[in-house]
This record gives sequence, C-alpha cells and structure tokens, in this order.
Amino acid sequence: MRKRNESVTVEHERAAAAAAAVPGPLDKGCSLRRSLRLPASAAAAEGMKRPLGRRYGLWFRLRKLILWLLGMYIAIPFLVKLCPAIQAKLVFLNFVRVPYFIDLKRPQDQGLNHTCNYYLQPEEDVTIGVWHTVPAALWKNARGKDQPWFEEALGSSHPVILYLHGNAGTRGGDHRVELYKVLSSLGYHVVTFDYRGWGDSIGSPSERGMTYDALHVFDWIKARSGDNPVYIWGHSLGTGVATNLVRRLCERETPPDALILESPFTNIREEARSHPFSIYRYFPGFDWFFLDPITTSGIKFANDENVKYISCSLLILHAEDDPVVPFHLGKKLYNIAATSRSFRDYKVQFVPFHTDLGYRHKYIYRSPELPRILR
Repeated sequence: MRKRNESVTVEHERAAAAAAAVPGPLDKGCSLRRSLRLPASAAAAEGMKRPLGRRYGLWFRLRKLILWLLGMYIAIPFLVKLCPAIQAKLVFLNFVRVPYFIDLKRPQDQGLNHTCNYYLQPEEDVTIGVWHTVPAALWKNARGKDQPWFEEALGSSHPVILYLHGNAGTRGGDHRVELYKVLSSLGYHVVTFDYRGWGDSIGSPSERGMTYDALHVFDWIKARSGDNPVYIWGHSLGTGVATNLVRRLCERETPPDALILESPFTNIREEARSHPFSIYRYFPGFDWFFLDPITTSGIKFANDENVKYISCSLLILHAEDDPVVPFHLGKKLYNIAATSRSFRDYKVQFVPFHTDLGYRHKYIYRSPELPRILR
C-alpha cells in the first residue's frame, strides 16, 4: 500500500515538473512579450549611445584641433625669436613669385612690346634681371631692336624713371606692368629690375644688397642717359630701398632730379607694428619676439631717418584706403620731411587719394590725375 502511494506521489511530481517545463498559453504570451521587449530596449540603448559617442568624438576632435592651433600660435613667436631669418623672409617675401609661369626674358608676353630684358652684375656671384621700357613715342622704332639700341636710346631727349618695386612678386607683376605702360605713355623711359633673390635674379636678399643693386642700376643709367633727368620711384618696401639709395647719392653729391614715394612707411618696425595682417600685434612682448629679430637681421628701411639727409624734390603718393601700409604712416613721413632742413631749397609734396577712389595699395596708376601730378 505504501509503495503504491509512493509511486503515485512520484508520478504526480513528474507530471508537475513536466507541466512546469511546458509553458501554458499565458506563459507563452509572457515569454513572447519578453522576447520582443528585450531586443527593443537594447536597440534603444544602442541608439542613444551612438549619437552620444558621435558627439563625444566630434568634440574630442574639435578640442584637439583648438589645442593644436593654440600651441602653434604660442610656439611661432619663440620660433621667430630663435630663427630671425624667418622674420626676414616674411619682410622680403621674395619666395612668392606672382604671377606664376611667366618668362621674364620675354616682357612682350606681358604686352610690353617696346621693352628689352637685360642682365647686369652688381657684384661677383650676383646677377639681376632688368627691364627697360622706352617711351611710347619710340615704340615703332623699338620693334625688333637689340640691347645696344635700347641702351643708346637712354640718351634720347626723354626723362628716365628708375622704378623700385615692393616685396613679393617680380618685375612682371600685373600692377607694375600697368604702371610701366602709363609712364611710357607719358614720355618716360622706365627701367626696373628684380633685386637679388627675386624673380630670375641670383643672390641672397638683404637690405644692403638691395640698396647696392639699386645704386648699380642708377649708375648704369646715368652712364648712358647724359643730361636727361633721372627720377627714382619707390613703391611700398621699395620706398625703403629708394630712400637708402637717394641718401647715398646725396652724400656723394650726385642726387637724382626727384624722388617719388608711393605708399611709403616711416620705418620697418612701425610698418610691422601697424600692418593690418599682423595677428600678433597685441601679443605680450610683440616687439621682443617679432620686431627685434628684424633689426637683428640688419633690416631697418628707415625712411624717417633717410629723409633728413636727402636734398632733392620729393613727391609722396598715398591712398587713404591702403590696407597694407596705413595712410597715417605716409602722412607722418611727409611731416618729418617737410620740416627737415635738408629740403629747405626743394619742393616737398604730399598727394592723398580719397577712399572712394578705391586705389588701395597698388592701383594709384589708375588715377587720371597722375599725368598732371607728375608734371
């Protein structure tokens, strides 16, 4: 009897276990809902993680870029201080050759059909490329002529302008070529050249070297031009070369007939401090980091000092909207020259060009008043 009861109990336990193992309809529904619900919640969690991760990755990259830029901004002043040659390169910008892909041996490609290309040698291991544009009145005679004819033409009864261009680019720069055309149409010989290290000229740039190149070309012109007037025209950085040159000429008592300064500054330190593109001008220790290395490199271009030793007529041209050399520097230079005793027997004139004209730094040649001003 007991055995039968035990077997019945065992059978009941087995049935209950089997019933528990096989889900009923309700259990099936609950398991189905659980199986459907769990993946949905997992997908939602994954979906939330994805944008958060993307945002975090974007912010991490942005923060990394900001830190890198900040590090570079702080490192550059120390790099310039340790390597003054970098600052000299930024002053000269002789490595920037604009326009590209032009053959400086062929000025006719730039519309200068009455221009001859020369090469002169101011010093050993230094060769400079020179362009000589004759007055427009000699255009027909100049066609097909060689260098000796152009050199002889300098002795014709026309004044000569020695043009000293600014930094960057070459003697074939667009605005420079347009000025040569204007001056040629007004009856001037125009002689221009690339300083050593610029264009196709050979040598390393320096303020002393640029001044010596200009002196060599001036003497070369005077040896061929006879008694014809010779004027020196400097633009931008070329005004520093021009005043260096004219000061030396006046000291040796062979001054030019006039000096024309277009968009001049007072000295290179004030120009660097006032330059609109100088993002470091408010940087602590700006003078020590950036201006002292310029002086250490032997670069001064002290127009404000040079004009005190110049004794010839002076004309200053400056546009009020000049974004490169601020207008107030040209005006300040004029005030220094006008009160200098060296100019007491000579005319000093300052011609401003209103902002509305839009001549900016290099388009004064467009002025219809230029012929009258030069006369």
